[in-house]
Amino acid sequence: MAVGVAAAAGVSAVLLPSTFANAGEARNTVDKATAASFGRIADDVITQRSAALVDGNRQGSRIETHEKKVRLSSRWERNEEDGLTSLRTRKKRLNSLGEAYTGAETRVTTDSTTVKGGRATVYVTEVTVYHYKQVRGDEPRTTGFTAHHELNFHRVSGGKWELADMKPLDDGPRAINQPQKTPAPTPDKGGPLKATPASITWPARPMPKSQKPGGYDYKAMAAYAEKYWRNYNPQYRDYNDEGGDCTNFISQALKAGGWKDAPGAASDSTKWWSNSKGDSTSWVGVNEWSSFAMSSKRATSLANVYQMDVGDILQMDFEGDGSKDHSMIVTYRSRLGIPYLTYHSTNTFRKSVASIIAANPDSVYFAYRT
Repeated sequence: MAVGVAAAAGVSAVLLPSTFANAGEARNTVDKATAASFGRIADDVITQRSAALVDGNRQGSRIETHEKKVRLSSRWERNEEDGLTSLRTRKKRLNSLGEAYTGAETRVTTDSTTVKGGRATVYVTEVTVYHYKQVRGDEPRTTGFTAHHELNFHRVSGGKWELADMKPLDDGPRAINQPQKTPAPTPDKGGPLKATPASITWPARPMPKSQKPGGYDYKAMAAYAEKYWRNYNPQYRDYNDEGGDCTNFISQALKAGGWKDAPGAASDSTKWWSNSKGDSTSWVGVNEWSSFAMSSKRATSLANVYQMDVGDILQMDFEGDGSKDHSMIVTYRSRLGIPYLTYHSTNTFRKSVASIIAANPDSVYFAYRT
């Protein structure tokens, strides 16, 4: 479904698949019409979440569905209405930072449906594209992401089904249209960190980045990341099934921009390499990469996330427990000073740091100048 402006043909071709797979076949315990209703409920919910962030959207806080066999449970509906309210608050925060979206396109496809007794579990894939409002005139045209969700339905009286729960399945920062429903994490209990947590306040003191003769090629880093953000480079391993591919991806981009291998034992965090036999832990591990980058002096800490420039790295500690969980690379920076991140887990192209913080305000952030 689309909200607001339609996508330009060229942009859609880059960010959205030309075709979407048909819904997965349900087991014989539900008919095809009910299975299709499960998918449409998911589409309704996720599309209305996307719409809540669009500038000028006037939709109410109540989820609207028109299914006869499937509905929302009253408890879950109240929670979702609270979630839509939180998204509108997030939109206001983004507006205060000079970011807005003129439209959103969300497509939801059903990957599988399984039914056991009076419970149905449905897995869906979301592809969403937001169109940046040209507030300053140099924003990217779009930002896009894919996300995966698990929905749980319960059979109730009269043979109808109710959506009882829906949860995201991806690693990485919370999607911009994912409501924040969890309590704030506990304070940081970790020991001293070699990388210093970065401030997330706006504005920040400028820290311009210069391209030194013979130095790293930051444009090449960005070009690599934007080429392989969704279609992975087959020359490297994919770690999505082994804890996440985010740090493997930034390591590839950094190497494309001039970082050289540091050979040695794979478990030695002062070494960094990838070859046909394997990868060092510092190549694929979030905390190990940080340790290598700082000890080798290939990176230094920035005081504020808004000081990042193209080729710089942002890491997040989701729980505030002292252990970093996710890595991203800056591939674009606006004239006003807003960095845009591209990353794996979840595959995402040019997402503003402002929107990441708005969706994850209680995480701890680490910004690295490379």
